[in-house]
Amino acid sequence: MGASGAAFAAEGAVRLGVIGAGGRGTFVMGEFQKDAGVRVGSICDVYEPNLERALGAVKKSQNESAKAVRRYQDLLAAKSIDAVLIATPEHWHHRMVLDALAAGKDVYVEKPLCQTPEQGVELVAAERASKQIVQVGMQRRSYDLYLMGREIVAGGTLGNVRMVRGWWLNNQLGGGPGAPLEGKLDWEQWQGPAARRELDPARFRHWRLFSDYAGGIVADQGAHVFDGIHMLMNASYPLSVTAAAGRPHRPQVDTADSVVVTAEYPEDFVGVFTINYAAMKYASRNDQMNHLDGDKARMDIGRETCRVHMAGKEEEVALERKSARGFGFATELHVRNFLQCVRTRQRPTAPMALGFQACLVVQLANLSLKQGRRMRWNAAARKVES
Repeated sequence: MGASGAAFAAEGAVRLGVIGAGGRGTFVMGEFQKDAGVRVGSICDVYEPNLERALGAVKKSQNESAKAVRRYQDLLAAKSIDAVLIATPEHWHHRMVLDALAAGKDVYVEKPLCQTPEQGVELVAAERASKQIVQVGMQRRSYDLYLMGREIVAGGTLGNVRMVRGWWLNNQLGGGPGAPLEGKLDWEQWQGPAARRELDPARFRHWRLFSDYAGGIVADQGAHVFDGIHMLMNASYPLSVTAAAGRPHRPQVDTADSVVVTAEYPEDFVGVFTINYAAMKYASRNDQMNHLDGDKARMDIGRETCRVHMAGKEEEVALERKSARGFGFATELHVRNFLQCVRTRQRPTAPMALGFQACLVVQLANLSLKQGRRMRWNAAARKVES
């Protein structure tokens, strides 16, 4: 995990195209620019203030300017672009990733990977049929703390783990009607494959909370948590998923802020995830945790630390591990792994199948909420059982 940007640069330059230059997209673009061999060649966004801010950020870190693009298809058509960062709202991921693969680009796409199980199956097949490198933004897969946690579980320290309990607490209930947008937005293009709605700044700014564009906070954060569980437990696709939720408490939105998801796995364990974004705000280092309940010991792993408590001595810390640089280091490591694989053509830590596995759980959870029943996944047929 230790190669520097200068060392990577010696292995070959990578010209990057950025599709979606909001807060997350610009941040991840900055992680790419830590590699001395990366040049941002083009940036595409349909909201002018985002586009201008990202172009300005590029000017501060490289000699040549990036090209402004307003249609992502034009960016993909450029032969000078080697790889693309897709950090758009979730409802665009499926189409953009398929188009990027068809254009011969390597892809780093933010999570959740897609909106439906059918889209996920199609994306996994498309990756397999291509020669491209795909990394889904499940950064725990590259994070030193989670790699250490996986080793502890695999080493048998915990004994048999039959349940993993994860939680994430925050508060998103504040805020009134959306303020006017700061600049020009191509609302028609932004909506893309979603249902047609009148321009609404709240929908644009808080798209994660609207089912037209995303799976709600349970999908947005739950994909991360379940991917971490899958990694730690070396788990495959879930057998079934059940969910329960309270009503939405934020005005206008149609997704719940308090949800419990229970996923059953063929590896003989249950993963239970509780998200409550109607709770008090915590410091980010304390807002999430996974408890792995073994019959010999329990392991608690959050953003910054991993601790093991042995049976009969649960008040004592028998083993503790910490990240070298904290949770912010995870994205840098994940981008670094992607770039290394772009240059070597090796398999990245979070390819399409693992990205789909994580978002499938929360997709099944939302289907469970909608249909009021346990949702079963047929892994052999790659479809939800009716």
